[in-house]
Amino acid sequence: MPSKRNDSGESDPFEAPRRTAAQRSLAVLPTLCTLGNCLCGFLAVFFASRKPETQMAWNWTPLTVAAAFVFLGMLFDALDGRLARLTRHTSDLGAQLDSMADMVTFGVAPAFIAVQLVALEAPFMSIKADRPYDRMVLVIACIYVSCAALRLARFNIEIGGDDVSHHTWFEGLPTPGAGGTVASLVLLHEHFLANQRGLSVTLSSIGMVAITLLAAIAMVSRLPYVHLINRFLRDRARIEYIAIAVAIGLLLFVHPQGSLAAAFVIYALSAPIVAMLSLLGRRRKADD
Repeated sequence: MPSKRNDSGESDPFEAPRRTAAQRSLAVLPTLCTLGNCLCGFLAVFFASRKPETQMAWNWTPLTVAAAFVFLGMLFDALDGRLARLTRHTSDLGAQLDSMADMVTFGVAPAFIAVQLVALEAPFMSIKADRPYDRMVLVIACIYVSCAALRLARFNIEIGGDDVSHHTWFEGLPTPGAGGTVASLVLLHEHFLANQRGLSVTLSSIGMVAITLLAAIAMVSRLPYVHLINRFLRDRARIEYIAIAVAIGLLLFVHPQGSLAAAFVIYALSAPIVAMLSLLGRRRKADD
């Protein structure tokens, strides 16, 4: 591209340095988004460690704020990849930094939030107690964190390339999907059961532990999970996909907690259900 000329027809000597400075500024944006993702994970852990009676904005509980930061980190995670491709500044450093941020926000933070929900809400639990159930909860949280680390490491070495065509499917539940599943159910729990006590709270807390374990197993599985944005909303999206996205947006506006929980649980169960239906179909054909 030729340099701009001033009124006298001479080339502007400052045009190239200005263009270079602008390109460097754009290159910083993906890194800032990745660091924002990492900080959201740290803040999620910070707020989850607060006492349950701590007064938060909008009368939210600390666990609600912690789960909200997981979703904010998810937004930063989606933006950093898009910005890196738009500015053409993808790099190995950015990929490794992205994995480290995902480990904090979608690996460590959801496991810690789930443990805190069980420890603070279950009436038969005591933070100071040393019971088999307490140990089991801690072990499952450790399994989740370990599976998240393995999932991210496997993704880094098996990724096909930076082109979007290599990102239409995931092998195993992606860590944002696993973290979002746990965080969305925490939001639903806090919305419906925060002011209740009894069997419903106990069952909800135990259910969170089971869901955390299932999400951990799904992350290290080889089940194919579709990349929703790259597969259905990239380039010229079909009108029915746009209509579904608008409907989901309206449901989130009407009832965000229930809609988020339903969406993430359906996504987490989609691959196992499809694999089971495919297996049953093959068996029926074999019997025929």
